[in-house]
Amino acid sequence: MKEGTFLVTHADDDSAVLRDVADGQVHTLADNPGVEGGAVVEAAIEPEPPMEVAWTVAELRGQRTIPVERSAEPPTRQAEEIAADQAVGEVTRQERAGEGELHVLTVPADGIEDAVTDVLDDEETVARAARMDVARVEVRAAETGVVSVRYLPN
Repeated sequence: MKEGTFLVTHADDDSAVLRDVADGQVHTLADNPGVEGGAVVEAAIEPEPPMEVAWTVAELRGQRTIPVERSAEPPTRQAEEIAADQAVGEVTRQERAGEGELHVLTVPADGIEDAVTDVLDDEETVARAARMDVARVEVRAAETGVVSVRYLPN
């Protein structure tokens, strides 16, 4: 049996695929216990006999979604200051006061929209948020080439 937090990377009526957010291991479920793609689940899973190549959910403790949204607000002064000290293409990760993290990316001015879209569409953004046990992710961008990704508690 394996217990943990999983990102549902695929779900249909008959099965689902879970990725452990702690170690990245992928588990294909033999059936779908009612999970939806993109959700984060807390569960205990076990291999299904006799071949033990598929898994089944022994206990589903919870299912939630972690919204990843673009904010109309510009990056904070803190994010702008961090970006001023780094080269284009660099990323700085910093713990937030309280819970969560702040990631500051510097990108070419003509690459801002692509960078924001990449963050919004990347399932790793949700997996990282689940690992941090935060409630939401907010993406902010400025014309100066600063993109901030804020992993926020409730």
